[in-house]
Amino acid sequence: MATRRLSATAAAVLTCLLAVAGVVLAVLTGDAGAAAAFAIGAAFGLPSVVLGVLVAVRRPDSVVGLLLVLVGATTVWLTVSDLSASALARRPDLAVSSWYAALSQGDWMFLYVPAALLMLVFPDGRLPSRRWRWAVAGLLVVPTLFTLITAVDPGPFRQPFESIPHPLRLSEPYGPVLGAVALFLLPVFLGLLIASAAAVVVRYRRATGQVRRAQLKWFALGAAFLPLTLLLCWAGYLLLGGPELAVVGLAATALAIPVATTIAVLRHDLYDIDRAISTAVSYGLVTTVLLGFYTAASFVAGLGAGRTSPAVAAAATAVCAAALSPLRSRLQRWVDGRFYPARQAALTAIEGLRVRTHSGQDRPERLEQALREALRDPLLRVGYRLPGASGLVDVAGTTLDPGEAHVAPVRLGGHDIGAIVRGGTGSRELLREVASACALLIEVVRLRIEVSRALDEAEASRTRLLHAGYEERRRLERDLHDGAQQRLVSLGMAIRLAQRHLADGTVDVDDLLDHSVSQLASAVVELRQIAHGLRPSSLDDGLGNALAVLAGRAPVPVRLEVAADDLPEDVAMTAYYVASEAMTNAVKHAGPAAIGVRVHRVAGQVTVRIGDDGPGGATMRPGAGLAGLADRVEAAGGTLRLTSPAGGGTVVEAVLPCVW
Repeated sequence: MATRRLSATAAAVLTCLLAVAGVVLAVLTGDAGAAAAFAIGAAFGLPSVVLGVLVAVRRPDSVVGLLLVLVGATTVWLTVSDLSASALARRPDLAVSSWYAALSQGDWMFLYVPAALLMLVFPDGRLPSRRWRWAVAGLLVVPTLFTLITAVDPGPFRQPFESIPHPLRLSEPYGPVLGAVALFLLPVFLGLLIASAAAVVVRYRRATGQVRRAQLKWFALGAAFLPLTLLLCWAGYLLLGGPELAVVGLAATALAIPVATTIAVLRHDLYDIDRAISTAVSYGLVTTVLLGFYTAASFVAGLGAGRTSPAVAAAATAVCAAALSPLRSRLQRWVDGRFYPARQAALTAIEGLRVRTHSGQDRPERLEQALREALRDPLLRVGYRLPGASGLVDVAGTTLDPGEAHVAPVRLGGHDIGAIVRGGTGSRELLREVASACALLIEVVRLRIEVSRALDEAEASRTRLLHAGYEERRRLERDLHDGAQQRLVSLGMAIRLAQRHLADGTVDVDDLLDHSVSQLASAVVELRQIAHGLRPSSLDDGLGNALAVLAGRAPVPVRLEVAADDLPEDVAMTAYYVASEAMTNAVKHAGPAAIGVRVHRVAGQVTVRIGDDGPGGATMRPGAGLAGLADRVEAAGGTLRLTSPAGGGTVVEAVLPCVW
């Protein structure tokens, strides 16, 4: 590992020295055009060198980094070689090695060797199998033989080395033989390059993991800039009359291949590569069609007018572009089906479910199952965010915890309504697109869950109120039976007994009447207490007075603020019971130093807020006092909120409608 990292670093240093030598040659030459060409070539070659060193440092177990450095080095070498030829042409007095002149006659083959080797070993630095070792040997041997053959060829050197003496020239009879061998090596070398490209295809077909396939797709995307060069060359001939635009394609290719290779090795999940390839293919096809139509239009216009007419061809192409615009979505679907099948399957599944739901043949709750089948991700989850809730729930209303999985939020109208939780497959970009496409279905399911919950809660609340009514009735029966009823029955029996003994004078009438009055007074007090449990008599003087009486009985100081008078009877009674129950719970469970009660009325609503400075941590448990109080408030059309952070006190707030 250290050797490969050191080799990549050494190659990078040598390339930088070569670039410095190119700068010196540019100064000596004085040719602005050649210097500019060298600067452009170095600018496109050195990034590959830098990225190669980065890959070698991050992945020292792979030879990919070293090959990337060599790819950039060959670009710099090509520009320096051209610059040296220009320098020699302008400055014949410069000393040039005859060996360099001889070997440079056929060294162009080596420019393709690093890229071909990179295709053979990408992305893990190993060959697809041992049978591919012949390709590596051929890529090293064929360029070497070709360079040696051209070096010893008896013919003259190419310009500007024609005046330099030949150090290795063979005699003339060997010329035809060497030419035939060199000519034979050309198709052999072309076959080796094709085999190197085929290695990428073979490796992709054998790949089973998502990571390896994504890496190979990134590499293919970088190599796809070569067809772009052909399109630009075509466009250059059509628009400019020459291949000048091809330089742009070559420059883009020189940058795209090392950048795509680096991303594939270090960050294959940086972007959805399937989406990038699909988009590139779509726009490539559209561009090809438009260029073809422009070419045909130019040809037809030339036949009709006797000369080319760019204006007519451009107008015809504009018409073609307008006609092609409606077909672009179909073209995109066709391309997605072949290059981005996951996206096509997901969007088709969403649209199909939407149509079936609209016709009543399916239910939107099947969205999760449909996406699992389309994306082939059995662990994918669809979460719904209910109003007032901070977390996600599934279609059954159960809390959904995404854990460490990637979550793609679903937004509609600027609000988060749910999320797509990735299981084991699917890129982030794809999940975001899926989340956007299924927003309406998720909103429908979310509303259905909310309505179902509201109905369940209303049913449960009605049941609790019914049980509470039964319990209250039994309590009243028990209190009446054990209290006032027993006193009145006992009083009646005493009076009946006294009636029987009035004639014999054994009954003290005054004492009997005093005792009866006392018993009646006790019964009246007990009846008043029972009636006060149904409706506090202090409410006769208003809610403020009733709360003041309630606060006066509390064992802790109560800060009372009431800004709501003349309330309807039912609203005042509900507000009173909210304050009473909340204060009772605070004194019983929190042990506060003080309690604050605030009642105010604003815009048709009465808000009752009871807060204490206790330890907090209160919860609304089923069957407890606050749960029953919530049912009472909801029955009145209001809402009850409990806020009780640990160590931060407790606040109970009820909001009641009041339109009177």
